[in-house]
Amino acid sequence: MTVTLADVAAHARVSPATVSRVLNGNYPVAAATRERVLRAVSELDYVVNGPASALAAATSDLVGILVNDIADPFFGIMAGAAQAHLNAPADPSAPVRTNGERLAVVCNTGGSPARELTYLTLLQRQRAAAVILTGGAIEDDEHSAAVAAKLARLAEAGTRIVLCGRPALSGPGAGPVHATLSFDNRAGARRLTEHLLGLGHTRIGYVAGPAERTTTRHRLEGHRDALSAAGVAHDPALVLHGSYDRASGRAAAAQLLSAAPDLTAIVAANDTIALGVCAGARERGLRIPEDLSVTGFDDLPSATDAVPALTTVRLPLYEAGARAGALATGAGVPGGVEVVPAELVVRGSTKAPL
Repeated sequence: MTVTLADVAAHARVSPATVSRVLNGNYPVAAATRERVLRAVSELDYVVNGPASALAAATSDLVGILVNDIADPFFGIMAGAAQAHLNAPADPSAPVRTNGERLAVVCNTGGSPARELTYLTLLQRQRAAAVILTGGAIEDDEHSAAVAAKLARLAEAGTRIVLCGRPALSGPGAGPVHATLSFDNRAGARRLTEHLLGLGHTRIGYVAGPAERTTTRHRLEGHRDALSAAGVAHDPALVLHGSYDRASGRAAAAQLLSAAPDLTAIVAANDTIALGVCAGARERGLRIPEDLSVTGFDDLPSATDAVPALTTVRLPLYEAGARAGALATGAGVPGGVEVVPAELVVRGSTKAPL
């Protein structure tokens, strides 16, 4: 049930007029009273109405696209494609929307759980027509429950929820999601490690992303599955966690190669990390792939520009973002889950060990 201004007033033991004054900031209110009202707003998760133009309708023309890092091409490609296809039909045979454009707002969370919740609240206040959440989710029960509650409130108000590159929600929070486009990270990582094992590599290092991210866990599980199937023991000492950036890859390469100079290959959890691994290896005088094979994940544009070009896993980031944009404002089966396949792409950064 939607929380009203009267509910907040009753909870704070003040009049509705006092609540309105506190929220609008247009009349002096005692500090203690103001604090009590704001606490009631927070406890009841009361959402102030957005622009006056949105009051006449269930939603506005605003679409929020949440990303972890807009500077990361992984998110930039998906966000750009989603924005470009907000008015395109989810079904290519259907007509294109002609009843006005949607205003897309890209919300950069910086990987912060608190910021993610803040943006969802702000989009709720603006009565967003749709919200697209991209990339892996944070594996924390309390945060997951809070996100599910926010999505439920958004959906209750008529907002369409689309997950792109994010695992499907489970449990009570699964209902509000209109569509889920989930990347097959496990299968992609498994094929990548199978490729290295097939070349004859058995001493393989792994540079993972942040441990609390679903993307990190799923890709690492795929790597471990391939090792297990091949009868190669998994060595936890050969796995390092860090950020999804070049500096993390460079530092991890130095640490892994110092601790285990017999490594013949390093798997990076994404292409950006892989480029850092290559830089770190070269600083130690190693040649790629003659002395060390290196792989990435995602198949970003930089993967083909590297020398040698990266062996990686291709995710159709643009296509997934475009479909998410169409689903956010078009047709689709409520609650539908689509698994987006991952494709192994073999290039010059891997070869059989000497």
